[in-house]
Amino acid sequence: LFVIGGGSGGVRAARIAATHGARVGIAEEYRYGGTCVIRGCVPKKLLVYGAHFAEDLKDARHFGWDVPDCHFDWQRLRDNVLSEVTRLEGLYGQTLDNHKVTVLKTRATVVGPQKVRLADGTELTTERILVATGGWPFVPEFPGSEHAITSNEVFHLDSLPKRVVIAGGGYIANEFAGIFNEFGSKVTIVNRGDAILRGYDEQIRDRLLQISMTKGIEFRFNAPFKSIEKQDDGSLMVHLDNCDPIAADAVLVATGRVPNTKGLGLEAAGVELDKDGAVKVDDNNQSSVPSIYAVGDVTNRIQLTPVAIREGQAFADSVFGEGDPVAVDHSCIPSAVFSHPPIAAVGLTEGEAKNQLGSVKVYLSDFRPMKNVLAGRNERSLIKMICDGDSGRIVGIHMIAPEAPEMMQAAAIAVKAGLTKEDFDATTAIHPTMAEELV
Repeated sequence: LFVIGGGSGGVRAARIAATHGARVGIAEEYRYGGTCVIRGCVPKKLLVYGAHFAEDLKDARHFGWDVPDCHFDWQRLRDNVLSEVTRLEGLYGQTLDNHKVTVLKTRATVVGPQKVRLADGTELTTERILVATGGWPFVPEFPGSEHAITSNEVFHLDSLPKRVVIAGGGYIANEFAGIFNEFGSKVTIVNRGDAILRGYDEQIRDRLLQISMTKGIEFRFNAPFKSIEKQDDGSLMVHLDNCDPIAADAVLVATGRVPNTKGLGLEAAGVELDKDGAVKVDDNNQSSVPSIYAVGDVTNRIQLTPVAIREGQAFADSVFGEGDPVAVDHSCIPSAVFSHPPIAAVGLTEGEAKNQLGSVKVYLSDFRPMKNVLAGRNERSLIKMICDGDSGRIVGIHMIAPEAPEMMQAAAIAVKAGLTKEDFDATTAIHPTMAEELV
């Protein structure tokens, strides 16, 4: 097996295939760990932790702590986060070495159904190829777009921008809006559409919009980018349709991610791609060329790290293991947005459930967390349960609350298992917790 891409899916596939006895090589042109470890989930979550201290330090005064006004040092946090990323990258390499995977720190491209070419021109033959090159930030073309940054560069900023304009309405846009706002930046989210977080339950995303505006984040809807002009003082002027210009010190484009297949040679090798450049695969992760497979974001099925890991494991077990082929179930996958406060969801939204099932029952808990009460913070949480109106089976749970993703992980098991509202009602609560609202 030869794996192209050293991210979560590729590394898992390489390690498991080697465990099954395969001779495995893997190539990564940048840093092992991929999007999640190097420029995604891990450093982002560490910044989220850092941002939470802004409110925690203020709230602590209501709990008896004499906390002075504190100064935030962006460069110290940035450097500590990048050091942790480097540590994790080393562990990825160590894991591959321990499983006797041949690790190549170079770019590799496909030149045939069973042949790859390295950057130095070396060509290698292999029985099977796995493409696990992930995704890449999409930046729309407009005058001055070169002055914008993406989620790739945001972790490396030399200084904390005082004014940030963020293009997009998805999870990356809302997460970094919360991060920069807590660090003291003036944040404006600019969206070409009329809503944030499409795909999430409407009541939950409306609650996040309300809370975000209360925190001071500004929103501009139906406002596509026209241009970015660099000013004499180094600042940026953002020109929008249907909106006044906005002055900024940094512009972060978070308008989605596209499959990273450009220049890989896949089409020349006969691999079929879709209109977005994603590798088209079947339930067994096999492309139109029988010897070439793909997992993770490069297939554009569900762009989540745990999904890529499961797909990589399933591929290795199916192709190199002794058991029956394993297919990943892509239904009912939980997800989270690490906004301030965070959102977590699993299953159908209320709208989706009504369209698919007709008869639904919706249970709501709209409350002010105990900690917020004593801290004098008016921020309210919302937990929503969607049930089949006939059977009582829970088909969706959606929440916006402190630590919502931590609560959702266990709740998602119940939804996946097909439990009912009665099953939840029969479970004794742990008091006092926010999670008790689920039962």
